[in-house]
Parts: sequence; structure tokens; C-alpha cells
Amino acid sequence: MLRIVLFLVLIALAAAGAAWVADQPGDLVLTAGAFRATTTLPRFVFLLGLFAAAVVLVWSLLTMIWRAPGRLRRRRHEKRHARGRHAITHGLLAIGHGDTALARRHADTARRLAANDPLALLLHAQSAQLEGNRDEAQRVFRAMAEREDTRLLGLRGLFIEAQRADDAVGAVMIAEEAIKLSPSSTWASHAVLGFRCARGDWSGALAILDSNLSAGLIDKQAYRRQRGVLLAARALELETMDRDVARGSVMEAIKLAPTLVPAAVLAAKFESEAHQVRRAMKLVEAAWLANPHPDLADAYAHVKLGDSARQRLQRVETLAAKIPVDKAGYAEGQLAIARAAIDASEFARAREVLAPYINDPTQRVALLMAEIERTEHGDGGRARAWTLRAVRARHDPAWTADGYVSERWRPVSPVTGRLDAFQWQTPVASLPSGKGDTIESSAFEEAMLAAPPPKRVTAAPSESPAEPPVTAPDPLPAAQDNSPPEVKEAANEEPVVAPAEPVKPDPEIAESSPAAATPVFRTRADLGKPTPAPIPAVIPIIRAPDDPGIDDEGPSDEFTEQIGTAKVQAGGWRGFWSRWGG
Repeated sequence: MLRIVLFLVLIALAAAGAAWVADQPGDLVLTAGAFRATTTLPRFVFLLGLFAAAVVLVWSLLTMIWRAPGRLRRRRHEKRHARGRHAITHGLLAIGHGDTALARRHADTARRLAANDPLALLLHAQSAQLEGNRDEAQRVFRAMAEREDTRLLGLRGLFIEAQRADDAVGAVMIAEEAIKLSPSSTWASHAVLGFRCARGDWSGALAILDSNLSAGLIDKQAYRRQRGVLLAARALELETMDRDVARGSVMEAIKLAPTLVPAAVLAAKFESEAHQVRRAMKLVEAAWLANPHPDLADAYAHVKLGDSARQRLQRVETLAAKIPVDKAGYAEGQLAIARAAIDASEFARAREVLAPYINDPTQRVALLMAEIERTEHGDGGRARAWTLRAVRARHDPAWTADGYVSERWRPVSPVTGRLDAFQWQTPVASLPSGKGDTIESSAFEEAMLAAPPPKRVTAAPSESPAEPPVTAPDPLPAAQDNSPPEVKEAANEEPVVAPAEPVKPDPEIAESSPAAATPVFRTRADLGKPTPAPIPAVIPIIRAPDDPGIDDEGPSDEFTEQIGTAKVQAGGWRGFWSRWGG
């Protein structure tokens, strides 16, 4: 509105000026030597305006001719830059859907048209990675690491290539260099933390964790939990070498992470040795309510040195009663009671707590029943049958992280290097996928479990030689036995003597071999060299903020000049002057 008012005011002033000039009487005389010109004032003003317009027009033409080379050079540069950005965009898209040939063609085009563009270097490196040309990829990443704007990205590319070459030392050196440049780099801190934990450098790992907190990579709650995990790992390693340091570390760990099972077990052990029984029991109870675990039940049973087996049984019953029947950890408490009852020779009590679980037993339930049969009645046959059921039974909860099952707790995952990854849970591979996945017991096992305990009768001497006993074959081949060590040890203790006519197993059940039904889990002895996570073919990237992307209805030719929308000509005096002066 204000601009309209100003425009009307200017028109009014111009009209008033024109009227004033027209009303002026007299003539205007211009003399120069013998030259003499006479004209009216309005005519003189009109001629002066024409002269001014001609001067402006001539000046604009001269300026346009003078600036023409620069404009052509800039236009050619912009056109070349647009073609290069177009090639970069389509090259990154080709890498995204795995078209190696198209990505290489666009990378060559981008390198020719925009050699100094950071995205052109990235496209070149990733196309080399997609082709499997590691030498070329490393060369480009080194060039990127020498530039100020792409140094961190170049280091990450070199880190991935070092991982592919199994160069752990080189990879950790590159990650440490990246942390010096950018303490907030998530991938570098994650890599250095995993490597230091794998080497047992707990002090260095704690320093990295403090740096992550300062850089804002983790919140305070996650920091406390992860610090407790690292302190617990250091305490477990120094338990037999430096007990004072181990005690201090685990006591700090249990304050930071009171529900961490290994920390609670070791802290209860130290408190028990210091005759702090009540404090040790409170530590175990707090962890038990959050995560029932057999090690916690065992630590609670032996929290007071010198107690009898029956006293330990009563203590375990007290601990198990803290979890209601409808909670997930109730079964763990019942198994702990059965274990303590067997140690106390309370076999009736052990059978009572195991009775709800024997129809669909887990491996621990079957092994406990085998131990009961062997210890209470000396029945090797029934014990052997329960052992065979343990081989085929469902798996119990175990320390699991990223599909890796470990016999003991570890601070980091050997698959991805993730801290505090191990959880006490049933392995996913051992869970049934649907109806019909449960393996039924063989006829031989059912017959052995249904038969009464054999009577030990001394055979009378006979004149005819006795027939040699027939040993029942083991239905699980040794080469396919993937059961836990306890199952294998119990399975090989006593041979089973079959009757004169052994019962033949059902052919339908024989087809479903134990090896095919029991999931095979990977095992590693130590964390000396963690297995890296699956490395992608190229570095995961996101579109740069200055990347124009792809038009919905853009030109199909990659060398087309215009990518964005056409610029609209400005109006008013600015548009007038832009038409003449550029």
C-alpha cells in the first residue's frame, strides 16, 4: 500500500513539474561563438530527456560488450557445474540401487566436470567400493582425508577399508585420529570403545565413555549403566589378581547398575567374605527382582559360609517366593529350589517343584530330573532317558547378544562391539516357530520313563553261557551333537542295557534328527579379536544440504543446462535497470 501511495505522489509531482514548465513564458537562447539557437523551455526539457536516454543506452551497450566475455565464461562454468551436480546426483542414486556400471559412468562424468567437489570425490570412492576396487577406494579416501572439509569422511572410509582387510590395528588408529578431530563422532567412539574393551583396556574404555558424556552422545542414565558394565568387567578380570581393586570397582559398579547380574554376584561374594551377610542378601535380592538368574540364586544360597544344605534350601525358597506365580521369573525360582533340594537330598521336594515343567521340559529341567533318578534310585536307565530328552529339549535362557550365545556374561557384543549388549533371555533361534515344531520323545525314551526302577537281583549260576547284554545305540551322532557340555557329559556317564528285543524307534520320529531340531549357535573362546559387524558395500550417506536433488519433471538428458525453475524477471525500477544494465 505504501508503495502505491509513493508512486501516485511521484506521478503528481511529475505532472506538476510538467505543468510549471509549460506555463513558463519566454524563450531559451543558447549561443556559442557564431552559433545561436533559440527554443522554448518545454522543448528544451524534452530534448534534454532524449539526450539523457541516449547516453544511458550507449553506456549500457558499451558495458554489455565489455562484460560479455565474463558473462560467457560464467555461463559456461555454471552450465558445467550443473552438469556435474546432475551426474553426482544420479551417480549416488545408482549406488543406492546397486547399478555398478551406471555409477561408474556418472562418477567419471562428475570427476571430469567437478573434480574439486566433495560429493564428486565421495561418488568416486563409493563407486570404487561398489566395484570391489579397494586400492582405488583407499586412494580417494586418502585424498579426502587430506582436505579440510572432507577429512572426517575420508577417515571413516579408510576405517571401513581397514576393517575389510582385517587390519584391526590400522582401524583403531584411524578411529582414534577421528576422535581427535571430532570427539562427537559416534562411529569413531563406538569403534574405539569396542576395541579397548576387547583388549581389556578398561581404563581407556572408561575414558572414552567420559568423553562420550561430555560430547553429548549419551545421556546421564545410559552413562551410569555403561560405566557400571565396564567397572564390573574390570572387577571380574582382576578378581584373582588384585582383589582390592576388584572390590572397589564392583562396589562402584553395583551403585551405578544395581540390577547388573555379574556385578551383584561378585559384590555379594565380597560382602559375604567380609561377613556382611545382610548387605550381601540385599544386593542379590535387588538384582533378582529385576532379572532372576541361576548365579544370583547360587550366590544367595552361599551368602553365609558354613550353612548346611537344608539351610541353603530354605534361603533359596525365601528368595524364590519374592517373585509371584504370574511373573516371568517364577520358573527360574522353582529351578533354583529344585537345585538346592537335590543338594540337600530332598528329592520329594525337588520332584514337587519340577512337576509342572516335566511335560514340556527345558534342558535344565531334564538334567535335574536325570540327576534325581540317578541319585535317589540309582536308576541309570531312567537317568539316561532324561538325558536324551535334555538333548532334544528346548533351550533355557542364556546370555545372548546380536544372535550370539555365550556361556558367560561379557561386557560387549563380539558381533557388533556394542556395549552392554548381552541379555539373559531365551535365544531366538531356539524358539518354536509354530504348531508342530515341538519334537516329541521317542518310543524308547517313553518306555524308559514309564518303566519302574529295575530290581537288582543276583542271577543264579547257569550251565549255559549267558547272552551278552545288548547296548542300545545312541540315537544322537557325535558329529551332530550341539547340546550344552552338561548334556554331553551326562549322556556319556552310563550305558543303557536294553532288553533282549529292543524297541525300535518310530521311523517318523527318526527322520527328525536332534541335530536338525536343535539350533546351532556360534561359540568363541575369548574377545581377543571381535568379529566386526557386516560391513556395507559403501559408506552410508545422506544427501548433502546443497545437493539440488532430482526434479519431478526434470529433463531426461544429463547434460541439460537448466535443473531448477526459471528465474522470474523483477519488476519496477529494479527490473527496468536490470534489463539495461544486467
